[in-house]
Amino acid sequence: MRRPVLLLVLGLTLTACLDDDPTVEAPASPTAPSRQPASVLSIGTESGQPATLHVEIADDDDERARGLMGVDDLPVDQGMAFVWDEPVDAAFWMKDTLIPLSIAFWDTEGRVIAILDMEPCAEDPCRTYAPEEPFVGAVEANLGWFADHGVQVGDAVELEERAYV
Repeated sequence: MRRPVLLLVLGLTLTACLDDDPTVEAPASPTAPSRQPASVLSIGTESGQPATLHVEIADDDDERARGLMGVDDLPVDQGMAFVWDEPVDAAFWMKDTLIPLSIAFWDTEGRVIAILDMEPCAEDPCRTYAPEEPFVGAVEANLGWFADHGVQVGDAVELEERAYV
């Protein structure tokens, strides 16, 4: 009786090992960025040294609504850029966002028009964050990132969109 059980266990173990393909990735969480950011957002600063973030682009309603919800760790020089084809009067909120973030908004001229710090929010009502004028883009980064890199209102933003890696 031991031999059939042993063969069954051995067979299941081998099957499990064969199915363990290291090239297949587990699906990403529906709330976490699904790909490694490949786009680059640079902001020209007064120091002459550009502040550079590697960003994932959110350019449709679903991606913009999801944003960085559920992300519990954002690498130092990574973020998420939100882009629109025309100026909008949208507001951001931090519902189900786990880490504090800073956000910079830019206008059609590619100039930073506002920088705000945002705190996580677990329960409604959550505060909203928006500049006082329409914008075509916004970028979220770790709390304090823009201040730490000398980014100010009026600085020039350049977004180089690339394919994801």
